[in-house]
Amino acid sequence: MVPDPDSTTGVTLLVNGVPSSHLDLADPGFLSFEYMQQMAAVLDAVPAGPLRVVHLGAAGCAMARWVEHQRPESRQIGVDLDARLLELVREWFTLPRAPRLRLRAGDAREQLASLPSGSTDVVIRDVFAGDTTPPHVATTEFVQEVLRVLRPGGLYLANCADRPPLAHVRRELAGLADARTATAPASPWPHLAVLSEPALLKGRRYGNLVLALVAASPAETTVRGAADGSPVVSLDDAALARRLRSLAVPARLLTGTDLETFVAGAQPLTDPPSPSPSPSPSR
Repeated sequence: MVPDPDSTTGVTLLVNGVPSSHLDLADPGFLSFEYMQQMAAVLDAVPAGPLRVVHLGAAGCAMARWVEHQRPESRQIGVDLDARLLELVREWFTLPRAPRLRLRAGDAREQLASLPSGSTDVVIRDVFAGDTTPPHVATTEFVQEVLRVLRPGGLYLANCADRPPLAHVRRELAGLADARTATAPASPWPHLAVLSEPALLKGRRYGNLVLALVAASPAETTVRGAADGSPVVSLDDAALARRLRSLAVPARLLTGTDLETFVAGAQPLTDPPSPSPSPSPSR
């Protein structure tokens, strides 16, 4: 942990020398990383009330603390490959206790596969190996697994780091579009978005972009199914765009036909083919 020189209660958690999380120990509602502020802006658009959230790549649990602060009584699962890291963050930071926050050590995709279908309102992916996203949590098949776990109309948010010309981001977005098309016949583009600083979207430098996807619901009208009648969080929404522009570092929301043009021609990332079984030896 490295003390924040600008705050007496702020710390940055470094994992293998890379900034992984920033926490204000006195204020769980404070998010320092810009991509987390962008994710929070989307979550603020979800109807009020507790949420069931799965964090893939929990690290210091900054987002989990924020969710608990903003939406008390939420039920969350934090997954991280580093079991020792999870032990330390429980020791160092004031985190919600189980069942409000359960921490699981293991591979993000394997842990996701263990969750029941339709059990989660929000899945957040923040998984990195160094400064890149591991390929197995960026494929169309992985997104299909996310959609299986999400409740109808649930929300997927992914932190994606890329550099010019943003080929990886475009391929991930193409995979998100394909995965959603497989579950609903309507055009996926109104239910898919990328959020980032304008300079990043123009491919001027390396940085973090947030991908957002709303899962299909039976009538495309409810966020947790038809029971409570809550509206789906709208990504193609002027109020959300204004909220993002008002952040300390203004962000742009790209969705709809603009996003379709941005992604045009990109080939989705897919799982490698399974190896063929070896032929039985002839006699």
